[in-house]
Amino acid sequence: MNMKLLLASAAVALSSYGAVAETVGIAMPTKSSSRWISDGESMVEQFKAAGYDTILQYAEDDIPNQLAQIENMITNGVDVLVIAAIDGTTLSSALENAYYADIQVIAYDRLIRDSEYVSYYATFDNFKVGVQQATSLVNGLEERFGDGPYNVELFGGSPDDNNAYFFYDGAMSVLQPLIDDGTINIVSGQMGMDTVGTLRWDGAVAQARMDNLLSAHYTDERVHGVLSPYDGLSIGIISSLKGVGYGSGDLEMPIVTGQDAEIRSIKSMLAGEQYSTVFKDTRELARVTVGMVEALLKGGEPEINDTTTYDNGVKVVPSYLLEPVSVDLSNWEDVIIGSGYYTMDQVQ
Repeated sequence: MNMKLLLASAAVALSSYGAVAETVGIAMPTKSSSRWISDGESMVEQFKAAGYDTILQYAEDDIPNQLAQIENMITNGVDVLVIAAIDGTTLSSALENAYYADIQVIAYDRLIRDSEYVSYYATFDNFKVGVQQATSLVNGLEERFGDGPYNVELFGGSPDDNNAYFFYDGAMSVLQPLIDDGTINIVSGQMGMDTVGTLRWDGAVAQARMDNLLSAHYTDERVHGVLSPYDGLSIGIISSLKGVGYGSGDLEMPIVTGQDAEIRSIKSMLAGEQYSTVFKDTRELARVTVGMVEALLKGGEPEINDTTTYDNGVKVVPSYLLEPVSVDLSNWEDVIIGSGYYTMDQVQ
């Protein structure tokens, strides 16, 4: 091939393929929850459609593993990092390295704390999630058990996840007045995230704690409701309740809340066990995140709608908050199936 033909071929190749695609590093916490699998798949799909390459890795709730994954992404020269942190307080050094490598960081769903090197935060209105959970709990208590008073137990999320405090505080904004006036009785007396938190959102830990609560406080009392902030905990709590006879005979199943609209919890709702969940459309969260990344890589300003809520201990992180949706038997089909999030075959 002569030189002119070689140069012409190179020009065609460049015009056909353009420059090397920019790469987005995506660090997810675990595959043990179906919602994180959905998050990762949605982002890869949408980033690919927008013309970006991705590196997607799951750390299986192992903090050193996630740190190593993020450091490797930095070394490999990703252009932006999207991180859903296992522990939002452990990434300061990695994020500093990202900053000096000129890599911007978007915190995904979970706020990264104690670092000035978090550029933006994409999440849902987490306080509102807690309000919706508690409101559903109260509505269910009234529907199933009349006027009360009601015996209720509280579960919190993982203390190393900043969102867990927003869920709890949102829920308590609804429940505390009812506790104060005697409508709701926390029989165990266990309240506050330092007491009711569930490390790593572990359903087995929640089940064991519910076992202990039932044996210590409910030999002569009946539990009417359980505030659960996540479907994975709800399933464990329900297993504990069923183990001592709730949901059979004259022991009606207590009202148990949840979050993330996982398939097993939708099935549990249809079986008359879990009462409600909170649907957070991860496709929309991925869409917002892709928009943020595109704006950053093109030198623009990402769309945000909150500049006051999320103080990570060093700075208030500019955020985009999406709307959660409370789901129970009255609306699950319209919300979950109607949106195309699941098919009917998946939940039957």
